[in-house]
Formats: sequence, structure tokens, C-alpha cells
Amino acid sequence: MPDRTAPPGRSYLYVPGHQDSRHARALHSGADDVVVDLEDAVPADAKHQAREACARLLAGDLTGGARVWARVNSHPAHLAADLAAVVSPALTGVWVPKAEPALLAEVDERLTSLELGAGLPAGAVAVIALVETATGVLRAEQLCEAPRVVRLGIGAADLAGELRLRPDAESNQLHGVRLTVVLASAAAGLAPPVGPVEIALHDEERLLRSTSLLLRQGFRARTALHPRQVPVINAAFTPTPAEVEEATAVLAVLEEARRRGQATAVDPAGRLVDPAVVRSAWEVLDRAR
Repeated sequence: MPDRTAPPGRSYLYVPGHQDSRHARALHSGADDVVVDLEDAVPADAKHQAREACARLLAGDLTGGARVWARVNSHPAHLAADLAAVVSPALTGVWVPKAEPALLAEVDERLTSLELGAGLPAGAVAVIALVETATGVLRAEQLCEAPRVVRLGIGAADLAGELRLRPDAESNQLHGVRLTVVLASAAAGLAPPVGPVEIALHDEERLLRSTSLLLRQGFRARTALHPRQVPVINAAFTPTPAEVEEATAVLAVLEEARRRGQATAVDPAGRLVDPAVVRSAWEVLDRAR
């Protein structure tokens, strides 16, 4: 059974479900999580092959590798078969594309039945809900409240297509949607959401720049299309030694102030240290673990 107490992932590496020769490499790529894609990356005539390959992966030795998820198809013609193929003790959870409340309710019902049949505890299979439709954006709060949902993600290409947007290099046209997803996640107490892929596979500078922007916007993870993207993503979402040192100093300053009966303090740089600043410091230290 996957470790449910482990910190949420920074990097989620997609790997095509039907290309099982790439599965082992993905598991040991350094990604925190691997998402076996049964959806967009798989041709229609290879869906069955992808399910079988994912099931073999989950039945194998995953020791020392990433946690494994499966991105299922939302289309009724494939959803039931996808879920039936991947539910196992080794599966961390499923990614549900084009997530909307009715679809998440159906996924929960099917997973409950499959868990019972597999001898798994109810709710063993987690869900990450991909916001890729206008309805998904407008119902983001409901997506967060759906059973099993531990995190939201954004599918930028599908969403831009549905909204008839033509995003620029910085995806400025999607910043409002990103904020909506971040707000809904925070209000529901979920882990911060997962940002979308960077399609420029060979441009590490652009990947770092866009990942740093996601960090500033409230995201704490993103999906990857290739193993070479993983180290950049992990580094961007991991606090630097200087950030950890600063956060540790902030906590020490406030602790000393409290010993003197003060609710706030001023650090050596002349900055006010109050509970809000301390909360940010703890967030940095939590991400550094």
C-alpha cells in the first residue's frame, strides 16, 4: 500500500500507458510520482494494451521508485475498464481528466465497488481532479469537496481550447483560472494544486521560469512530459538553503520575542515578524523536508 503520510509530490511525470518499455525509467527518474497515462497519450486502438501494461507495472516491484498513479479516460466507453484494470494495493490513485462533480461522483462509486472486490479499505484509491473544462472551473469548490479528491490539477491545453483562449508564452490569459484553483484548494484544506506541463521539452530556462511563476502563484507541483524536466521542477519547488536559513531565523526571532511576552518582533533585517510571516516560514520548512 502506498505511503499516505508522505509529503505531496513536486513532480508528476506522465508516461504513455502502452509504452511499457518506458515505465521502469519513469519510476526511477527522480520524479516524486509517475502518472501512467491511459488517456491522451494512448491511441484508441491501444487502450487495452495500455491497461494491461499498467496492471503489470503495479503488480511488479516498485521498491525505491516513484508513487504510481493512472490517468483514466473520462469517456464512458473507457472509464469503467480503466478503473477495473488499475485498482490494486500498489496504486496511489487516479487522475480524472475533465473533472466535474457528476464525473467525480461516478468515479467514487466505481472505485468503492472495486476496492471492496479487491479487499482494499474504502477510500484507499485517491483522486487528483484535473480542471480542464469551463464547468470544472466554475465548480472548483465542489471538485475539492468531492470524495477522494486530495489535489486539483490544471490541463492548460484542453482548458484553453474550451475557453477559446490563445495563451501567450507566460499563459497570462489563464492566470485568473489558476487563482481560482489555488483559492478553492486552500479553502478546502487540500494540498496546493499541480500546475500544467511545459511543452518546450528542450528549453530548461523556460521550464525553470514558468515553474517559478507557478510557485509564486500558489502551486507546489507540476506535471512533466519527459524525465529531463524532473530535476528542474523538483529544484524549483524545493526551498534553497538560504530560504531555509531565513525561515529558521524568523521562527527563532519570534520564539525569543514570545519568551519576553511579545506577540511580534523585528528581525535583524528590520522586518516585522508576526504570525502571518511565521506561517510562511513554516511553509518553507515543510517543503524542505
